[in-house]
Amino acid sequence: MASQERDTRLKNYKNKGKDCDDLRRRRNETSVELRKAKKDDQLSKRRNLTLTDVSPLKEQNNQPAAPLMPMSDIIKSIKSQDQEKWFLATQSARKLLSRERNPPIGDIIDAGILSNLVAFLDHADNPDLQFEAAWALTNIASGTSMQTHTVVSIGAVRPFIKLLSSTIPNVAEQAVWALGNIAGDGPELRDLLIKEGCLPPLLSLISPKTPVAFLRNVTWTLSNLCRNKNPPPPFEAVKQCLPALAQLIHTADKEILSDACWALSYLTDGANDKIQAVIDMGVIPRVVHLLSHDEVSVITPALRTIGNIVTGDDSQTQVALDHNMLMAFPTLLTHNKASVQKEACWTISNITAGNSSQIQMVVDCQLLPLIVDCLAKGDFKTQKEAAWAITNLTSGGTPQQISHLVELGVTVPLSQLLTAKEPKIILVVLDAIRNILITAKAFEKLEQACLHLEEIGGLTKIETLQNHDNEEVYRKALFIIEKFFSEEEDEVQELAPESTEQGNYEFSAAGDAPNGGFSF
Repeated sequence: MASQERDTRLKNYKNKGKDCDDLRRRRNETSVELRKAKKDDQLSKRRNLTLTDVSPLKEQNNQPAAPLMPMSDIIKSIKSQDQEKWFLATQSARKLLSRERNPPIGDIIDAGILSNLVAFLDHADNPDLQFEAAWALTNIASGTSMQTHTVVSIGAVRPFIKLLSSTIPNVAEQAVWALGNIAGDGPELRDLLIKEGCLPPLLSLISPKTPVAFLRNVTWTLSNLCRNKNPPPPFEAVKQCLPALAQLIHTADKEILSDACWALSYLTDGANDKIQAVIDMGVIPRVVHLLSHDEVSVITPALRTIGNIVTGDDSQTQVALDHNMLMAFPTLLTHNKASVQKEACWTISNITAGNSSQIQMVVDCQLLPLIVDCLAKGDFKTQKEAAWAITNLTSGGTPQQISHLVELGVTVPLSQLLTAKEPKIILVVLDAIRNILITAKAFEKLEQACLHLEEIGGLTKIETLQNHDNEEVYRKALFIIEKFFSEEEDEVQELAPESTEQGNYEFSAAGDAPNGGFSF
């Protein structure tokens, strides 16, 4: 009878306004941070700094290198009608633009020769000239956004797309590189390239016979064409990349793996139908395997891809779980790079936002002690993600799961975060503490729970938050004080907090009471 009474009381304050999908969090708020972190592994634009003295095409014919021309002669020769002078001047311009420091991109643009360089791209009878012009324009497009737009404004896009079908591999590869720089500038130029039809000829370059170096550039350019989300690329167009990406993630080269996984992470960062399209390509087993790769440059985008997938609905999350994704997380949650720990905690937070059986998979894999450890010892960004993982569990987990979390000592690091400077994280922690106290009261352990919070200094911190500048922090702190630490006895049903427009979570509990209740 006592157990039935407890179950009835629990159902009285069960979550009414939120479902599992509402609790899952995408990373819109950290997209800028991600781009900064990603910069170390994959730049959105790249300059070709290979200081080859001669064109690789002429090098095959053992032709000697020409001396570097001064800028005035470069301009004069490029504007002349002498094709031999065109080549030598364009090669000199390319060499200047390949200098590691202070390439004269602005001077080349100001000289008014970009239209000439673009015209050289059409000289199929002179592939050496095409190659040098493409290389020079590639490096100009690697500059500032204004410089990239200048290359586009003089009509370089269509000639570059045409060169993707060149029978000269070096020429085709340089066109790939140039288009990658243009796509990497942002959504506007990315969408222009897609509209001009660059994807089919680009995808046709992927084959088992393509040299690895060439394939790296193709994969990087594909990644840039899938990149950026304000707005995202037209999905109907970029989803044609999925079969190629599914193939590329099975290569051994770490650069190809990294860029292919980044592309998948972009394509899964959106609505559930996009996530489903990626799932349907059958890539999850391989991406899960890459979570255990030796290189952080591969682990990070693979983890982001899996993390995005589990922001989907319960069935999409379950697909990833069924492929044993959690087996990699003991290593990820204890990784020596804080950024990996943070991403791992974020991913787990979207699983603990799921149903109780999915939460139980996290429990069964012994991940909760590691999450609590991240909450206690991680850097602040990791602590924030761990706090979300904890709060989501207390919002949707069974009483037994919440009890297990309390037994792991979660209340101490939770209380320590109540002094954080960010109101948002304080609100998340207050939600977790409130949910734990609601469950404790349901099992007649409220007095023990309150005494424990007082002993670890949590009550003092909550009392202090009643003076916080943020009104919502003040109100939540006041709610906890009045409902749990006042002498008046309230019914459990009255403890159910109202849902808010700010997205703060209501408590949800289900299942049988934990044996023996809470242990502090």
